[in-house]
Amino acid sequence: MFDKIMDVLSGHDENKNMVRGKVVLMKKNVLDFDDLSASIIDNIHELLGKKVSLRLVSDVKLDHGNGMRGKLGKHAYLEDWITTNTSLTAGESTFKVTFDSDDVDDIGTPGAFLIKNNHHSEFYLKSLTLENFPGQGVIHFICNSWVYPTRKYEKYRVFFANKTYLLSETPKGLVKYREEELETLRGNGSNVQLEEWDRVYDYAYYNDLADPDKGSDYVRPVLGGSSEYPYPRRGRTSRPPAKSDANSESRLKLAMSLDIYVPRDERFGHIKLADFLAYALKAIAQVIQPELESLFDNTPNEFDTFEDVLKLYEGGIKVPEGVLKGIRDKIPAEMLKEILRTDGERLLKYPVPQVIKEDKSAWRTDEEFAREMLAGVNPVIICSLQKFPPTSNLDPKIYGDQSSTIKKEHIENNLDGLTIDEAIAQKKLFILDHHDALMPYLRRINSTSTKTYASRTILFLQNNGTLKPLAIELSLPHPEDDQLGATSEVYIPAENGVGNSVWQLAKAYVAVNDSGYHQLISHWLHTHAAIEPFVISANRQLSVLHPIHKLLHPHFRDTMNINALARQILINAGGILEATVFPAKYSMEMSSAVYKDWTFPEQALPVDLIKRGMAVEDSTSPHGLRLLINDYPYAVDGLEIWFAISTWVQDYCSFYYKTDETVKKDVELQSWWKELVEKGHGDKKDEAWWPKMQTVKELIDTCTIIIWIASALHAAVNFGQYPYAGYLPNRPTISRKFMPVKGTGDYDELVANPDKAFLKTITAELQTLVGISLIEILSTHSSDEVYLGQRDAENWTNDAEALEAFEKFGKKLKEIEERIVAMNGDVSLKNRVGEVKVPYTLLYPTGENGLSGKGIPNSVSI
Repeated sequence: MFDKIMDVLSGHDENKNMVRGKVVLMKKNVLDFDDLSASIIDNIHELLGKKVSLRLVSDVKLDHGNGMRGKLGKHAYLEDWITTNTSLTAGESTFKVTFDSDDVDDIGTPGAFLIKNNHHSEFYLKSLTLENFPGQGVIHFICNSWVYPTRKYEKYRVFFANKTYLLSETPKGLVKYREEELETLRGNGSNVQLEEWDRVYDYAYYNDLADPDKGSDYVRPVLGGSSEYPYPRRGRTSRPPAKSDANSESRLKLAMSLDIYVPRDERFGHIKLADFLAYALKAIAQVIQPELESLFDNTPNEFDTFEDVLKLYEGGIKVPEGVLKGIRDKIPAEMLKEILRTDGERLLKYPVPQVIKEDKSAWRTDEEFAREMLAGVNPVIICSLQKFPPTSNLDPKIYGDQSSTIKKEHIENNLDGLTIDEAIAQKKLFILDHHDALMPYLRRINSTSTKTYASRTILFLQNNGTLKPLAIELSLPHPEDDQLGATSEVYIPAENGVGNSVWQLAKAYVAVNDSGYHQLISHWLHTHAAIEPFVISANRQLSVLHPIHKLLHPHFRDTMNINALARQILINAGGILEATVFPAKYSMEMSSAVYKDWTFPEQALPVDLIKRGMAVEDSTSPHGLRLLINDYPYAVDGLEIWFAISTWVQDYCSFYYKTDETVKKDVELQSWWKELVEKGHGDKKDEAWWPKMQTVKELIDTCTIIIWIASALHAAVNFGQYPYAGYLPNRPTISRKFMPVKGTGDYDELVANPDKAFLKTITAELQTLVGISLIEILSTHSSDEVYLGQRDAENWTNDAEALEAFEKFGKKLKEIEERIVAMNGDVSLKNRVGEVKVPYTLLYPTGENGLSGKGIPNSVSI
């Protein structure tokens, strides 16, 4: 009764068939505690009549005086802005909006609405729901976008109903709005510095990693735009050039390091953990690392025993009060507690990594060393050995003879009675080969504090399905000249004495190679960097109404933001990555060299497995593919996920694209793909392997690869970092000494105290502390994670067939997870758990918050 009286008093006549709407948004003052005045000023604007207005847009009735755009309804306003309470936890508010009944007759069916924010502050608009539109019932508009005050925009913001149209099928009233929205997102091509309210998606080279104004030590090459240093494109910021180098973009000052531009809707959400991620990265880079460096200037920079390392997890490392105070003074208390878990006396006590939770020493076994190549944090490198001895693809005119020096006598006694030729024929020999990627950079890398090798590791597949390492080759450039080839030493397993100590060091050098390659290539280049151009091109060329935009958009969430933070804090000159992985200042340059061999089609899991010789085509096997190692957890689980994604994409795309001709004539789709190839991955534009995007199959294959990279591939190489590498002796990132030589003090120490010699060779204490702090953050699932098979909006489309296909996809993923759980409990599958008792859970579709080591988020979001 009260509502009816209020309707009459406010001029709302229930008999006039008003259209009721519900708007869900989040006010800025709830999301940004630095701007609490926003609420007061916005309320004043409300009282002065400066409200938030909405106008419905007809999908078919045209306004001939407005450029043939859809006819506009009358202004409607958010009601009760001042009196509507806002939850301080969720941050969401629900507002009523009432549209005039005349709109029903004047505009017919609304396909979009315009919104004008006349307030002082921006807000995050989640959705509009029309609850009773005549003849239509409920109409959903999924918005999920920041709406800034109208003074920041040249045009009203437009949001479309959750319908899906190819451009050629778009109702006439929406065509202009569809085209204009994409024009806004593309920007005008000017090089004016972009501001936080801008919504421009554009491309730039990686010319913002260097800091030449800071000195010669911070000069780095521009990545992208040249045959010497090819690279995927990153999002444009248009900051002014550095003073000392016009080709380098100037850096943000450290105090503003979180304000690097990305389109506003690409920024992290308001959930605490997402914000904490950004601030924690900043704290490590700007406060914790410098304070620890000052500490280690005055104290020994070594772990002396493995017990010292374990103190990181069991008791924490004491530091002088002055250093702790220096950190406390610069980091809020709550954040300090979250990052460092300090009790006031101790600092840097970390969660126990899974690799040492059940057994403190099993990580040192040969079995675990080999198993992690199949089920660890970097299971995407190991290959079948096709030829013995291993060969090199490096140009002999530049690098001389780089052939392997591993000989038959090194390994033939450990092949269960087989000859090498027989073992190769039976596909029982495998190789972890980091030789060619490292050798061109090794002389320069070893001119720094790093002292390491390029490595090759030969392994044998035993009858129980596990791998046994047979030999490790460690190589250096010839001391006189690169053209003279490599100098190499071969090491074989030994169970006791100094031979075992040498073997343990040889495995550590391999782990150092693999750790750096993993972080720079498998993780950063092949997921983070490779996927960003797809994010940019999709937002520039595919309307939110487009079916492929709706398909791919969840898999782009937060990627531009985490990559921007990485450029500012992690992969920049002098950043955390250079300080904690062995290539140091040559890290990104080395990743550029590897990008030269990157191809998009080979990112498909089946293609990758066949290329690496880990699988062969077999029509009698599931999915037409037979693995050479049946118990290869990454591949077994990955193939199930891959084909589930492929089926989902096929079901979805086939609903909108009935024929190849539909693909060819889809203007937006063709513009997207052309720009992606020619600009996004522009240094690869002339490669013949790019799909031509002329058939439905090419579209399905392309979208499947994109989703695979952004979701499962990234999960496989990211979320195992802390479980396996949180204990640095298992996966050291730096080696500081070469292999000890007989007759030297280092060799004598290796004989007398092998553990101390091992720890003095691998990552030092300072880099260990900083590195563990970093990977703990990067291995953490946030509380607002959206996993594969999930969407953050229930009504993301109104097409029933698409929703049914998506539900089918979700059910398939649940079945896959149940099978993975069962396999992890099968004791005959020895590679799934191993001696360390760490089950392979990285490709569980669903996950848990925190350091769970399980779950596939939809996107590269951390």
